Amino acid sequence: MAYPFQIMFQDAASPLMENFLHFHDHTMMMVFLISALVLYIMTTVAFTKLYDLGKNDSQEVEIIWTISPAFILVIIAVPSIRILYLSDEILHPCLTIKALGHQWYWSYEYSDYSDIDFDSYMIPTSDIFSGHFRLLEADNRMIVPAYSFIRMLITADDVIHAWTVPALGAKVDGIPGRLNQTSFIATRPGLYFGQCSEICGANHSFMPIVVEAVPLNHVEEWLTLQHEEI
Repeated sequence: MAYPFQIMFQDAASPLMENFLHFHDHTMMMVFLISALVLYIMTTVAFTKLYDLGKNDSQEVEIIWTISPAFILVIIAVPSIRILYLSDEILHPCLTIKALGHQWYWSYEYSDYSDIDFDSYMIPTSDIFSGHFRLLEADNRMIVPAYSFIRMLITADDVIHAWTVPALGAKVDGIPGRLNQTSFIATRPGLYFGQCSEICGANHSFMPIVVEAVPLNHVEEWLTLQHEEI
């Protein structure tokens, strides 16, 4: 999760998020080089009194400053399109979970099991324990197996919400009457926190998302316990 005054991304916990981070670094390198070149040219023009009249109307210069931006855009576009297809690719998911946004809590349905569904509310500040995170803890966590391909189906019951877990590289709008989907693979066990990222009303800030990735045998035990409780 993020820590106070953090200005960079959270540590990646899924292959897709790792690709996002690599693409960010790749693009920022291009931005830095372009900015440095433009700053150098502006400084040179401002402080140099020597001029080459032959460069006032030069076809070669016009060709260079036309082709160079196009070439840079291609360098940026190729990995961008690759990540776009990766984020949309869903093949043989091990588990499908439906997230339903409400004002102001989440409901989860394990679609592969007909009788496992629950609501997830934020734990009030007065009820949190030592070591818990204020405004981020939920009374029911979404349990998923680590190292497994998970498909998420996201929709909403009333207004537009957004199911967002930064460490997993997941951010999908939940729109009433429409079913969106995304996928992720948690590369290590742990807790991953998120929040609704779409302004959805007065308590928009109070509908956290907690994804708990655990080994597969623990998920099976949890599913068995849920069946027994029903």
